[in-house]
Amino acid sequence: MKKITNFGIFTLLFVSSLIIMVGAVIAPSLSGIIEHLNFNYSPGWLITLPSLGVVVFAPLAGRFLPKIGAFKMLCFGLIPYALLGVAGAFINNNYVLIVDRFLLGGATVAIQISVGSFIADCFTGEKRMKLIAWQGMAVELGGVIFLSIGGVLGELNWQYPFYIYLIALVCFLFVLKTLPNYSSKIEPEEEILPLEKEDSAKVKMIFLAALLAMVLFFVSFVTLPIYLPKSFGFSESLIGYYMAFISVVAVVTASQMPKMVARFGAENTVVIGFLFFLLGYISLVTSGTVVFLILTSTFIGIGFGFTIPLLNHMMIEASSSANLGKNLGLYSMGVFGGQFLSTFIDYVSDDYKTIYTVAAVLAFLIAVGLFYAFKKIDQQ
Repeated sequence: MKKITNFGIFTLLFVSSLIIMVGAVIAPSLSGIIEHLNFNYSPGWLITLPSLGVVVFAPLAGRFLPKIGAFKMLCFGLIPYALLGVAGAFINNNYVLIVDRFLLGGATVAIQISVGSFIADCFTGEKRMKLIAWQGMAVELGGVIFLSIGGVLGELNWQYPFYIYLIALVCFLFVLKTLPNYSSKIEPEEEILPLEKEDSAKVKMIFLAALLAMVLFFVSFVTLPIYLPKSFGFSESLIGYYMAFISVVAVVTASQMPKMVARFGAENTVVIGFLFFLLGYISLVTSGTVVFLILTSTFIGIGFGFTIPLLNHMMIEASSSANLGKNLGLYSMGVFGGQFLSTFIDYVSDDYKTIYTVAAVLAFLIAVGLFYAFKKIDQQ
């Protein structure tokens, strides 16, 4: 097992905060950005196009991980992440902007898989679960900070939120200073033992659960920036604060995730997470006051905290050293594929109440389906 310093752990958590930021950082200012860029497609695409890039590039990144190692892949991801991200503020052509956001997803998946590999290589057992819980907290804490800043900057100028992507250059310097540059190549003796750990049915179920969890979580991210100003008169900064509150709840929830797993088991905790998504969208459907909006953000944040960080841990635990890169790539495809698919929720209806009703029904059906699917896999 590789060694890593406390400063190195901080770096991994800092870098992890970039993962959710890739699309969400411009969400509070989406209406203003669309207006100034004259973007002729669904507004949600600017948030979710990087997710499509992750889905496409994830298999390639998974194959390259054992060849070049986590350190080099992380470095190769951070630089284009910063440059492609900030470039969005200066691109006026719709097609070039689509390509730019798509390629940004390729840089993001390199970052996510590299961080996952560092965690898998440097930690085991309860320490690994604890660090993954911290990672979930870092991801959502990044959401708190970057969404709040993005909303404030968006009110000053529609281009300013794009400059937040340059934080990746600071992360790059931290990586060079604090993380070990070791080879991730699998030794022959490592390749034999862990292969018994392969559980393809569980890996596929974790992938599906991650995809569905992110569909439900990101429905709120692609619709609320449009829904809240129309229905409640929210400003861009207020949208940023509201969406940041969802991330605050997710941070607190992720910190309690190991305790939930110890009491209810990993699979049941995931199912409970989907039930909270259900409650969140029921609250949104019935929302006529800010009180219901607070309930919505609380329930959706809890849903995230009990699903995505835990599913990351479950994917690592279900993997061997031989297939870790491939499975982390699959997990990334699930997480970001779900983000991209959430864009198409706009085609369900022009009425947001109908959209949120559909999301609530989906959350219930998924929770029931996963409960029985996980139970069947455990009995095999």
